Amino acid sequence: MHAVRRLIVVTGFVAGVLGPVAVRAETVQPTAGDAPAAQSALDAKTLYQFLLAEIAGARGQLGISVRAYLELARDTRDPRIAKRAAEIALFARDMGAATEAARLWNEIEPDSAEAQRVLTGVLMRTGARIDELEAHLAKALAGAGVRLPQHLLGLNGAMTRVEDKQAAREVIDRVTEPYLTQPEAYFARAHAAFNANDATGALGHLDGALAHRPDWEPAVMMKAQLLQHERPDEAIALLRAYAEAHPESHQAKLVLARSLAAAKRYEEARDAFDSVLETSPDDTDALNSSALLSMQIEDWPAAERRLHELLRASPDNGDRVRLLLGQVAAARDNDTLAEQYYRAVLSGDEQIQAQFLIARLQSGRGEYDLARQTLQAIEGDDDVLRRARVAEAQVLRDAGRYQDAYELLEDELSRSEQDPDLLYETALLAERLGRTDVMEGHLRTLLDVNPDNAHALNALGYSFADRGVRLDEAYTLIKRANELSPEDPFILDSLGWVHFRKGEHDRALELLQQAYGQRSDPEIAAHVGEVLWAMDRRDEARQVWSEASERHPDSKELQEVIGRYAQ
Repeated sequence: MHAVRRLIVVTGFVAGVLGPVAVRAETVQPTAGDAPAAQSALDAKTLYQFLLAEIAGARGQLGISVRAYLELARDTRDPRIAKRAAEIALFARDMGAATEAARLWNEIEPDSAEAQRVLTGVLMRTGARIDELEAHLAKALAGAGVRLPQHLLGLNGAMTRVEDKQAAREVIDRVTEPYLTQPEAYFARAHAAFNANDATGALGHLDGALAHRPDWEPAVMMKAQLLQHERPDEAIALLRAYAEAHPESHQAKLVLARSLAAAKRYEEARDAFDSVLETSPDDTDALNSSALLSMQIEDWPAAERRLHELLRASPDNGDRVRLLLGQVAAARDNDTLAEQYYRAVLSGDEQIQAQFLIARLQSGRGEYDLARQTLQAIEGDDDVLRRARVAEAQVLRDAGRYQDAYELLEDELSRSEQDPDLLYETALLAERLGRTDVMEGHLRTLLDVNPDNAHALNALGYSFADRGVRLDEAYTLIKRANELSPEDPFILDSLGWVHFRKGEHDRALELLQQAYGQRSDPEIAAHVGEVLWAMDRRDEARQVWSEASERHPDSKELQEVIGRYAQ
């Protein structure tokens, strides 16, 4: 009986690893007279092959394990062993064995979606001919039965490794031809068309899917995504209609809110995120977006409320949220609270940013030496330290110490001659000191490094325009800056100013009023007033200056302009 007992123990080991496989221990019977157990040759081989495969795999001898498992799969035709053979072969990167095992698994278990998926993946990795892939996919779809919709949706995933996306699309179009009563077939075609860079074709297939299932959310979401870039209003209308018809759809409301934000319809986007929060109050993505959009539209109470909710819902992001709360407090002129929040930021990049913001508050209060100490205490890599020196120069500039600021940046620039921030800031200070040759040299060096630096283009062009020199070149520079950054109000201001210098007052006023509508900056207000004054619309000029003075009583530039004209 010892042989029987030993075989049962080993068979139990087999069952523990793979479940009840085709190892027939029950065929082993003791003979009369309690003779040693007899076992068929096939059963002995099966058991030996399994033990060999497992022990070799455990010892890292993957080649032996793969060959043993593959032979075991051929002999037993058990789908679990064929699956195991395919897995081990893939792990060992033996693609020949993996292909054979996957084919065998599909042959043994033709209705297995997993087996079909693995074989498709193996065929992709081994560079199988596309006609072979097509035949395999067609066979899988034909035998899918009730799982046909899932198989159709998995077609593009199966074709991921096909580099020729147009060829992959043609395969998917052909294998889905018998199933065009299924919306999933159109959806598969839409994905294939999109992958082949045919957005129009993809939209047509999505309309086909929606004709068969009008309220199918995946098709609606994909259609909105495709419309977003070229026809954003249509995308938003589609999403809004779907969200209203399906108020339970969290995904639809979230995508609608994101689409509105991408279209810069910030207030509507904020309201849409708030709608998401009505049913999902702890959705951290929606809380964060609502807070940021409230900041964008300067709804400070709403921003503060959402940030506190975000802090409770996501305490692990506390430093980032406290940094934002500090910015909200600063925007509401509560510098004391802002500094409290900044000092509560304790780690990472957020802490460094908080130190910069603390220095800005200190400089704004006239505590210039303290602000410099804060900046000099910042620790970090070379990039962080350069930023700190630039910020320190800004503090010196705020204090009216332009020469000191210039010397600090020139010293830093001697160690980092190509640094764009240092070049730009040093150029501005050089101009302030009347060293326009140095200013132009630094800006041209910056533009040699980065010809598409909109701020450098604008600064150089504005310098020419403000001095009334080289106006054609000034226009060319500023126009290029405007093309690179069309919504920057300060670049719009420069463009308006160069038109004014060229005597084109109507165009100048149009651009300057557009810039002022985007940003109520005192220097832009000064320019608007000057153009109105030159157009003999002096009451309007005085009104612009008066309103700007109330909002910005400390603006030296604005007061200088008013002093020149309105006295």
